[in-house]
Amino acid sequence: MRFRAAVNHARKYPALIPQFFFICLGMGSAVLYLARLAKGPYVIWDKTNNPEPWNKLDPTYQYKFVAINTDYKNLKKEGPDF
Repeated sequence: MRFRAAVNHARKYPALIPQFFFICLGMGSAVLYLARLAKGPYVIWDKTNNPEPWNKLDPTYQYKFVAINTDYKNLKKEGPDF
């Protein structure tokens, strides 16, 4: 019902089409980013098999979405193995 009303508004006022496009693009991007965050190593979905998954990551793992000045290949592990 709401989709049909949006289509009718877009037919009546064609200037709304870019607005609908960018709203859908933003909502889709937000959903994809939340899905990416949910699959990260700092989120625990199964506590019985792997209670601390961040301890098994390589020191060169890139945690940030964009790392501008950090070269992760030259990093050394700074803590003990548990």
